[in-house]
Amino acid sequence: MAMITSAKNLPWPLDVPITDSVLAGLPAPSVVRMKLFTLDHRFILAKRGMLADIDKKTTSRSLVALFDISAKNQA
Repeated sequence: MAMITSAKNLPWPLDVPITDSVLAGLPAPSVVRMKLFTLDHRFILAKRGMLADIDKKTTSRSLVALFDISAKNQA
């Protein structure tokens, strides 16, 4: 899973700015960060919002790039 963090944090490669923070239910400018980890579903307390279609597409492209980079580094 990727994570959402404040846009004020230092940038990471493949960060995706969230363009519609209201739809996403976020109180401040944020980014989707390609920091893959697992999270037990019991820690998810509520759904706050959802990504706009454009943010979903951009995040998907960033995930593809991440896995492509990882695959090339394995070779």
